Amino acid sequence: MNAQTKKIKILIAKPGLDGHDVGAKVVVRALIEAGFEVIYTGLRKSPEEIALAARDADVDVIGLSILSGSHLPICHDMKSEIEKYQLASKVWVIGGNIPKEDHDALLEIGVEGVFNTGSKLDDIIAFIREKVGERAS
Repeated sequence: MNAQTKKIKILIAKPGLDGHDVGAKVVVRALIEAGFEVIYTGLRKSPEEIALAARDADVDVIGLSILSGSHLPICHDMKSEIEKYQLASKVWVIGGNIPKEDHDALLEIGVEGVFNTGSKLDDIIAFIREKVGERAS
């Protein structure tokens, strides 16, 4: 398979103590239906577990689903793990209950895309295709 036909590989994770994953599963299903290869880690993963899974699977995208309100501390911890495991070249997105006033802080940490609850699945898919395509060129 050449680089142009290689499927984009995405890891979707639920960090922290948040036990609500219906939205994450809806996004996973939409990404699979859009032709992506998707790995879902399940609930309550630490930033280190997520980074190791992303490294081991050699994903193109790391996606976090956070509904607990702890997105800023989790993303600070995740950035450290991304740096530790040399994953800075991966596209990093987050979705969930993320107040607008926290979007800029998340972007400063290194998150590239923020998708609030209720975001259109087509917008998430298009964003991922665009960002991964930019990295491949």
